[in-house]
Amino acid sequence: MLKGIVPPLITPLKDRDTLDVGGLERLIERLIAGGVAGLFILGTTGEGPSLSYRLRRELIDHTCKMAAGRVPVLVGITDTSFTESVNLAKYAAAAGAAYVVLAPPYYFPAAPPEMLEYVQDLVAEMPLPLFLYNMPGLTKVSFEIDLVRRAVDMPGICGVKDSSCDMIYFHRLIEVAKQRPDWSILVGPEELTAEAVLLGGHGGINGGANLNPKLYVEMYHAAAAQDLKRTRELHAQVMQLAGSIYTVGRHKSAIIKGIKCGLSLLGVCEDHMAEPFHRFRDPERLQIREALQSLGLLD
Repeated sequence: MLKGIVPPLITPLKDRDTLDVGGLERLIERLIAGGVAGLFILGTTGEGPSLSYRLRRELIDHTCKMAAGRVPVLVGITDTSFTESVNLAKYAAAAGAAYVVLAPPYYFPAAPPEMLEYVQDLVAEMPLPLFLYNMPGLTKVSFEIDLVRRAVDMPGICGVKDSSCDMIYFHRLIEVAKQRPDWSILVGPEELTAEAVLLGGHGGINGGANLNPKLYVEMYHAAAAQDLKRTRELHAQVMQLAGSIYTVGRHKSAIIKGIKCGLSLLGVCEDHMAEPFHRFRDPERLQIREALQSLGLLD
């Protein structure tokens, strides 16, 4: 079972289609030194759907080589094309990844019976254990609980990453997962991670861990140990980070822009974005600098 904090890595870019390889290495070393349990690439925070297939493969190669088996690498394979998801999964397996992660295909909304058939067909082609990634806010389709119950009987599926922000759904996931002691239930929104772990979840895939991995790792361990006092203290710090970094800018892209801008200011990597987005300009960059200073991450 995968437990702990698995940061969804931003994808460091020099321009819209060029990987910042040096920045990626510095980011990976920063995260591993912070005690993370794994590295998740090509997710939402990593702008996976916006990257060219060539760049996705390059990112997989470099990440697996840089991780060098110290922590497992999870690779997002979400795509509108079934074949491209399978191709990327096979490429990830050959490169040394440990897991693949799949959100529902977007654009054409699949009905529950169609989604079940899709998952069954895809799992049959997978060379690696698969996490289901529930992200209805972006895909407009959810992995419904009935499908998850069916997924428990599929040996190729190893758990769920839930980014629905629906705690009733999360409670039901925990109940379903009790049928499979090897299943991991991980939560996406960091504002809910402490609560989720206290309630029986197994960790978080939290974007803010790119900036301060030790904070998120410590919060996970406190919650897993049911240390309520310490969990509250660390959760408050996580809320402060999210509240100061993610609220700069007016659009939904502000979360990724904020994390990338912060890492740039910390000297970790460049902060270019994949189209259709662009990095923060000077006024927002100044706000992120002030936020990092208030968080004690920047002098």
